[in-house]
Amino acid sequence: MGSISISNIGKAFKQYPNRWARLIEWISPVNITKHKLKWVLQDISFTVNSGEAVGIIGINGAGKSTLLKMITGTSQPTKGSIHISGRVAALLELGMGFHPDFTGRQNVYMAGQLMGLSADAITSLMPKIEEFAEIGDYLDSPVRVYSSGMQMRLAFSVATAVRPDVLIVDEALSVGDDYFQHKSFERIRQFRKQGTTLLIVSHDKQAIQSICDRAILLNAGRIEMEGEPEAVMDYYNALLAAKQNQKVEQKITAEGKIQTVSGTGEAEVSEIHLLDQNNNIVEFVNVGQPIILRIEVKVKTDIPRLVLGYGIKDRLGQVLYGTNTDFKNKAIDNVKSGSTLIYDFSFEANLGPGSYSIQTALVSTDSHLVNNYEWRDLALLFNVVNIDKNKFIGATWLDPKIEVYEE
Repeated sequence: MGSISISNIGKAFKQYPNRWARLIEWISPVNITKHKLKWVLQDISFTVNSGEAVGIIGINGAGKSTLLKMITGTSQPTKGSIHISGRVAALLELGMGFHPDFTGRQNVYMAGQLMGLSADAITSLMPKIEEFAEIGDYLDSPVRVYSSGMQMRLAFSVATAVRPDVLIVDEALSVGDDYFQHKSFERIRQFRKQGTTLLIVSHDKQAIQSICDRAILLNAGRIEMEGEPEAVMDYYNALLAAKQNQKVEQKITAEGKIQTVSGTGEAEVSEIHLLDQNNNIVEFVNVGQPIILRIEVKVKTDIPRLVLGYGIKDRLGQVLYGTNTDFKNKAIDNVKSGSTLIYDFSFEANLGPGSYSIQTALVSTDSHLVNNYEWRDLALLFNVVNIDKNKFIGATWLDPKIEVYEE
C-alpha cells in the first residue's frame, strides 16, 4: 500500500538583478549573495493516506505543477521533506520522457524500464498497453508525428499498465478526447477500489468531486483550504470572482455541511423553498412530482440588470441541471433599491431517489464572473423518494415506454 507525506515544504527560485550578479556570486572567493529568493510555495503540509484519493486545485500560477514535480522527484524542495511509500506511477507533463525520434513501441520499453519493469515484463504487457491506447499502427511510428491526444493515450496506458501503489495525475488527461477521458477515469476508479492511493490535479470539478475523498485548494503558493471536495470547490468557485469588491464567507449549516456565500451583497436571496401544487413547503419530493422552487430576492441598491440562476446538485456536489433568467429571457432591467422580487420556477422532479441541494446566483449576465451580487451554495437541501414508480437506478428519472416486436 502507498502513502504520501508532505511536511512543511517550500520552493524558492533565485532571482538576480542582472547576469553579472550571477557570475559574481559564482566566482567570488568569499561567500557573497547577489540574489533574492522568490518563493512559489511555502508551508505546504498534508498527508495522503493509503487508499485515499486527494485532489489539488487552484488557479494557474498557484503552484500545483511545481508541487507535483517535487513529489515525483523531478524537482527538489528548498525546505521541508517528502516521503512516499509504495510503487509510484506519475503522469505529469504530456509525453514527458518520450523521445520524439523513437517509435511509440520503443518509448514504451524505455518508459517501462524507468518504472522498474524488466524488458520481458514490458513485452508481456505490450498487448494490454496497445489495446488500451488504441492508436493502431502509430505505435510503430515516431512519436514526433503523434497528436497530443495520442501521446496522452500512450503515456497513460504505460503508466497504468501495472496497478501502482500511488498514482499521480496532472492536467495531462484534459487534452484527450471525451471517449478516452471516460476510459481513463474508469481505470482510475478501478484502481481506487483495489487500494491505489491517488493524487490528482485537475480543473474538472466533476472529476474531483466524484473520485476524491478530500480536496486541497492552493492559492498564491499556500494551502488556502482543505476539506470535503464539494466545500473546497464551492470556495474555489467563489474565489474566481473575488476580484470584485465582494466577500467570501463559509459557515456550517444545521445539517453539518459547509456553505459558501460570496458576492458584493447588492442583492441577496432572503427566502427559498420547495412547494407542492398546493403551495405547501416540502422537504421530501416524490420522483416526478410537480414542484415549485420559490426564491425571494431582496435588492439593496439600484441594479441596472438582474439575473437569477439556480442549479440542482447531487450529494457529491455535481450539478445535474442549471439555468437562469438570462437563458430564459426573463432578466429584469433597472431594479430599484428596496425592491423584493419573488421568482417561481415550476418543474417536475425527474430525479432519482437521494439527497440534493440547490445553489443560487444573483448576477447581471449569464456568469458570476462579471457582477456577482450573491452566489449561495447549499441554499436549500431536499430529498427525493420513490413512492409510486417502478424501481430504477441513477440520478435522473427518464421513464421509457417499451414496445417489443417479434419478427
